[in-house]
Amino acid sequence: MPLNERDRIEILMMIGVGDRMRTQQEVCRLFHEVHPDREPVSQSTVSRIERKYRELGHVRDAPRQGRPKINENVQQDVILSALENPHCTVRQVSRDLNIGKSSVSNIFKKVKYHPYRVRLIHELAEDDFDRRTEFCEYMMDHNNQNNGFIANILFSDEATFFLNGHVNRQNTRYWSQENPHWMQEYHTQHPQKPVLRCVIRLAEIGVIKRSYSSFNTSRSTLRRYGAWKLLGRISIGFEH
Repeated sequence: MPLNERDRIEILMMIGVGDRMRTQQEVCRLFHEVHPDREPVSQSTVSRIERKYRELGHVRDAPRQGRPKINENVQQDVILSALENPHCTVRQVSRDLNIGKSSVSNIFKKVKYHPYRVRLIHELAEDDFDRRTEFCEYMMDHNNQNNGFIANILFSDEATFFLNGHVNRQNTRYWSQENPHWMQEYHTQHPQKPVLRCVIRLAEIGVIKRSYSSFNTSRSTLRRYGAWKLLGRISIGFEH
């Protein structure tokens, strides 16, 4: 069992001073008598403690090399910050508590906190559920009547770039030890957004259409908000 500073001071007192000094063997025996439930100290340990006191004037541990360990109080402050505001960022906690971002990340990792993303779902009206059923029945009937019906359908997808502070999944997090299944509804029609649609027919990429909502969008605006990065290397053709 390692000796703390108080144990070392006690050993120094057992050594004594002047003509009342004990030998190292006597000190080991006395320490074991006082603390019978602890592991006996060796003569080399007593000698090392005595030499350190004569050279340095104290028996404290020397400062450790390298980066200091994370303080328990700091760790609790970081956890409390996540509990009070699960949407906080590592940068924000680092700035508020005046500690490094790497320390904040290490604490979150240590306590098994994970930054979950929000799941955006389309807002559904009351009659949307009936329309789904009608669409499924329509598709099944026409496919039974014409086997090539599906091949003539144009399948499309779209990417929306909001310019007015709408929720961005890439920048929105929820710190938690368990998945909160965080979802948020959003309107399908919303002002201030360019929408890019990609049309696919028979596994071939068609024309990407540009649509507007309450404002005019230029190519420079799309570049500014990273539209080209999301589109990847697809060959783009615009259609007004």
